[in-house]
Amino acid sequence: MPLPFLTADRAFDAADDVALPFDDRDRWRRPYRPGPWRVGTAAIWLLLASYVLFAAVIIALTGTLSSAGVVFGIALVVIAGALRLLRMGVWVSAHGLRHVGFLLTRTVRWDQVVAVRTVQQPVRWFGLPRTVQGQALLLVRKDRAADDVPPLMTTHNADFLARPGAFDRASDSVEAWADEYRRGA
Repeated sequence: MPLPFLTADRAFDAADDVALPFDDRDRWRRPYRPGPWRVGTAAIWLLLASYVLFAAVIIALTGTLSSAGVVFGIALVVIAGALRLLRMGVWVSAHGLRHVGFLLTRTVRWDQVVAVRTVQQPVRWFGLPRTVQGQALLLVRKDRAADDVPPLMTTHNADFLARPGAFDRASDSVEAWADEYRRGA
């Protein structure tokens, strides 16, 4: 028995013989699901935040409210970090392409995009300084050289590590969005 509500990439049941519902292309959407490493790390951060929140309640009941407020603030920072970690990745819409990092978000309009292509190159493993051979999705812009721009996503980041098929589908999807909107669709 399929559970279509659990999958992010299925808006309807495939057995339905009705036309596809209208997709709002003006909304920002991630053309792939977050990977298990990203989701697992965020879950651990949220678990840690629950312990910190519990500690804030204990401190509020037994200690001073100001120290409980500090601990509560720490829990809020951990929760915000976990939610930001889940938002990281590549987002597309009819307006352009958005690369969301942990601290920085870059948005490029489609008319500024020359090409989006997949290349074989050394990539960072989980964003750490260590590099391994893999594939990267690169964005080539009109106003920048291709060497200046960091890769949008790689086969060894938190979304695609040990999932080469998912990387291929995601990079194909982003490239298709770029091809469609650079032509002025």
